[in-house]
Amino acid sequence: MSDQDLIDLKKRRGIEPWRLRLAEWIESRRIQHFIVGVILFNALVLGLETDRGLMARHGHTLLFLDKLCLVIFCAEILSRFLVYRLAFWKSGWNLFDFAVVAIALVPGAGPWAVLRSLRVLRVMRLLTVVPALRRVVAAFLHSIPGLSGVMLLMAVFLYTSAVLATNLFGEKFPEWFGSMGGSLFSLFQILTLEGWADIARAVMEPYPWAPLFFVPFIIITTFTVLNLFIGIIVSAMQEMAIPPEPKKKARKK
Repeated sequence: MSDQDLIDLKKRRGIEPWRLRLAEWIESRRIQHFIVGVILFNALVLGLETDRGLMARHGHTLLFLDKLCLVIFCAEILSRFLVYRLAFWKSGWNLFDFAVVAIALVPGAGPWAVLRSLRVLRVMRLLTVVPALRRVVAAFLHSIPGLSGVMLLMAVFLYTSAVLATNLFGEKFPEWFGSMGGSLFSLFQILTLEGWADIARAVMEPYPWAPLFFVPFIIITTFTVLNLFIGIIVSAMQEMAIPPEPKKKARKK
């Protein structure tokens, strides 16, 4: 929740005084900073649990601390639910918090054992607790409609380039361009500029004209399309940072 949700709760009539006091306590800076500290501490504990040596010596202590953090998270979510009631489920941030914590409550045995590894998702709660991170996520979600067009453009160009690369280079370089799947993976690697020079130089030996394919591909995908991604996200963040102008009331004649 946010300060605006607390303000909306105070405006409602018939709210029990204990709910208002609990809401103010939960939304206070002291409690929010405490929750951030617990999330960071839990992330450290989960990281230490990956060390087999530490688990052999201090496994019981680490598991106890992990369960203690989980109890704190459950108490926080339960408190929010008692305060906001049905309004709790109207917030996407609350739904995310509830899902992340609920995963840890699933029994870690049998077919559900794989979900135990998903406990690390509790660290992602920082995205909902820290306002700065929450604004970044909100801006990214706001930019998805614009990004979808860029992603479609990227997919069409990548597919076309993969077909062309398979036909041109697949015979002599089957490890990179022998199939559509291999070509798509190789071109995605070139798109990220990871080892693209090694691939390009190897292809240039039998095909001296290969730069006519690779250089335009890198310019279009890496320097143009990816910068469009960044531009759309930055534009969305600026739009959300600027408050909307109040509508002017029409003067009565």
